Amino acid sequence: MASELSIDRAELILERIRRVPEAHVTTYGDLCPEAPRFAGQVLSECEDPGVPWQRIVRADGSLAKGDRQRALLEREGVPFRGTRVDMEAAWVDAS
Repeated sequence: MASELSIDRAELILERIRRVPEAHVTTYGDLCPEAPRFAGQVLSECEDPGVPWQRIVRADGSLAKGDRQRALLEREGVPFRGTRVDMEAAWVDAS
């Protein structure tokens, strides 16, 4: 039963990630407020190329995947302030 709940919760997180529009971002905490690290785990285990992983950032706008992630986000038009995503301009609620 517990693993069924984890699978359902993981599917919900992936669904939320897919809803983040191009040129926008959301955070691990927005994906799973009760367990942001679980959202990170789900994303790290996902191999579906249709999941826009690059659009998920830390709450402060910093990037978990560094330069690779930044290059993808810049290509989409996500605005930055220094090394961090401009969360005021790019954040969307994915819930």
